[in-house]
Amino acid sequence: MHSSPDFPQRLFSADGEAERALDARVSDIISRFLEDTRVNTEVGFDTLSAGFTSTLAPTEPEADADYLEHLERDVVTHAIHTASPYFLGHMTSALPYFTRPLSRLVSALNQNVVKVETAKSLTPSERQTLAMLHRLVFARDESFYTEHVQNRRSTLGMVTSGGTVANTTALWVARNGSLGPQGDFAGIEREGLAAALEHRGARRAVLIGSSLMHYSLQKAADVLGLGTQNVRQVAVDARSRMKTDDLRRVVEDCRRHREHIVAIVGVAGTTDSGAIDPLEDIAQVAREAGTHFHVDAAWGGPILFSDTHRDKLRGIERADSVTIDGHKQLYVPMGLGMVLLKDPRAAGSIEKQAPYIIRAGSPDLGRRSLEGSRPAAILYLHAALHLLGRQGYARLIDEGIRKTRYLADVLGARPEFELMAEPDMNILNYRYLPPALREAAREGALGPEQDAQLNRFNERLQEAQSSAGRTFVSRTTLRHTRHGQDRPLTVLRAVLANPLTAEHHIDAMLEDQLRIAATLETTEVMG
Repeated sequence: MHSSPDFPQRLFSADGEAERALDARVSDIISRFLEDTRVNTEVGFDTLSAGFTSTLAPTEPEADADYLEHLERDVVTHAIHTASPYFLGHMTSALPYFTRPLSRLVSALNQNVVKVETAKSLTPSERQTLAMLHRLVFARDESFYTEHVQNRRSTLGMVTSGGTVANTTALWVARNGSLGPQGDFAGIEREGLAAALEHRGARRAVLIGSSLMHYSLQKAADVLGLGTQNVRQVAVDARSRMKTDDLRRVVEDCRRHREHIVAIVGVAGTTDSGAIDPLEDIAQVAREAGTHFHVDAAWGGPILFSDTHRDKLRGIERADSVTIDGHKQLYVPMGLGMVLLKDPRAAGSIEKQAPYIIRAGSPDLGRRSLEGSRPAAILYLHAALHLLGRQGYARLIDEGIRKTRYLADVLGARPEFELMAEPDMNILNYRYLPPALREAAREGALGPEQDAQLNRFNERLQEAQSSAGRTFVSRTTLRHTRHGQDRPLTVLRAVLANPLTAEHHIDAMLEDQLRIAATLETTEVMG
């Protein structure tokens, strides 16, 4: 093979027969993987890693069949089956069937969507798709969208590779907008953060959000030069929602100490518990403070499709920017996030140009993008919005919340488990109570030593369940519950977003936990 005079060029040709043969083999691998409902194999991670220690790239090219055999045996077989109906632990689930053939199209087109010369039709398509989400969130009138949907002088938002870059981009816009040109001062973009703060008589720049905001906001503060110690965290209540009275006190404290507030962040679906901050109240505080209001709705944004539950996000329409992750509850493959901007001109504060492309006034999307290259991942969402429609998304959201309510009711009726709080949407926290600690836990009579025992037991339960590979939930640590403030409790975390998950899968998951717990109780010393 390697001695062929047309190697490796022939690998880049449109060889339909070779591609079809390879595609058929890959399809077989996918089918075998998806048909196995196990979440995980029992091979430990360290054992698995030992098989990936060779660091010398092959000199001779392998045959397709040999490589695929290795790929299935060593990689695919041991990948986490996130589409399994028993995988109830993270914000990743089954995908609609059309994403698999579409992935071939996205790959074959190989468009770089930051510039028209490498994307062309993908540019207006991406703008149109973003406008559909913008309309879902902000609900402006028809004339507004007619004006801005394809207006190269404005933008309704930016596509990113995920929620982290979306949040960073939103705060980049907020930072540059709030510390922009003023009189003879050229603005932070040209003169830097220190000069911008000095010009405004501020000691430092801060970001305010709840103690449960996503850690991507810490990354953003680092990248944007604010410093992570200048992320001011507001306390949450027993249901993990920001306390707005405390928010007002933090804002006043910032004013007293001459701290410039870049943005106030509200969360629409915390990663720990799916809690939704009181967005309406936070919006009012931000307005009074004259600062940017950003909503991290990476998880919860799609609730807006549901007529039944959309009021849970009341106030989101008052945000200046909103993050939504496509690869969460919009059910598209990994690698698609979005930041939506209420003001179509706001992104002008971060625009950049280059002489060879992304020129001033061009329609190139990269003028307002942190990332210099992006695939046409927006095609997945464009397809989903058409093939699922608003009604389809509404049904998916409603079902996820209904199944979470089912799990909450089952847990409430079982003495072995404790529901930590009523869920806002479709993430739920609970813990297993071993017999020796069950009564004391229900009476709120646990001390620090018993807390530690119970935390360790639930940690071991989650690890054992994950290792067994039949079913899966994740775990987290809650510090503010009805049991007290600043009291770390290890809890189990179930995410009910997979459309393939039914009540009997939920029941089987709990039974699996009970079996594992019974085994652990014979080796753990409790009480």
